[in-house]
Amino acid sequence: MKPILYAAAIVMAATPALAQNDFSKVEIKTTNLAEGVYMLEGAGGNIGLSVGADGVFLIDDQFAPLNKKILAAISAVTDKPVEFVLNTHYHGDHTGGNEPLGKSGAHIVAHDNVRARLANAKPATSVAALPVITFSDTTTFHWNNQEIYIFHPENAHTDGDAIVYFRNLNVVHMGDAMFSGRYPYIDIAAGGTLDGYIASLESVAAMIDDNVKVIPGHGPLSSMADIERSITMLKDVRTRIAALIDEGFDEDAAVAADPLADLNEEWAWQFITAEKMVRTAYKSLTAK
Repeated sequence: MKPILYAAAIVMAATPALAQNDFSKVEIKTTNLAEGVYMLEGAGGNIGLSVGADGVFLIDDQFAPLNKKILAAISAVTDKPVEFVLNTHYHGDHTGGNEPLGKSGAHIVAHDNVRARLANAKPATSVAALPVITFSDTTTFHWNNQEIYIFHPENAHTDGDAIVYFRNLNVVHMGDAMFSGRYPYIDIAAGGTLDGYIASLESVAAMIDDNVKVIPGHGPLSSMADIERSITMLKDVRTRIAALIDEGFDEDAAVAADPLADLNEEWAWQFITAEKMVRTAYKSLTAK
């Protein structure tokens, strides 16, 4: 399956409302995390929101049919327009609102590879939905009296991830470099790797403290402890699958061995099942 279709399949599988294409039932929940910073939950990837005198800085935008609801949630906390939209990666549940926001005058920002993947998607992505500002490594916005530091972890969830750290407010938006409390989706076809995913989590853990508020790509508002738990789990997964590879197990045999049996009750979910986590780890660790 092509990456863009695979990403859509995730969304459809993970969100019952979307499986019926019924966005009318989706409600946007707004949580204030710090002065001028909010988390918005709806359908798709969690949204980060910075508001203040300079205007709205939005992190991800879910799906186009939710645009009016998202704008209504934003207007409940500020009368300023959306000036910037930062895409944490290219998947449709994080970039679907790009087109209406771009047409309204927002400037879309993303890693270089996000623009490339969106520009080369089939069917073609609207020009209005493409990032107009891209970066390769890091960039910082001094906006709304906040220091919004953005960095690219290499080959984590995809090859175009961005993590956003509000340095002076101790808030981090992880994008899909964190699925809180569940096995993550690592998009190998789009450059994601298990080792890169673990390294990304570790890099964030090294720059934050126990008081941080973490917006995951999917899942509830999280903490340093949640990041640490994910790191421990994924290292355990890597060790177990690597041991089977060293013993000569092929991918199907590794699945049949059920090496994650004691982890599955806590971490497996409807899209990233035990089998899918084993296959993802196996493919990642054996990729050349």
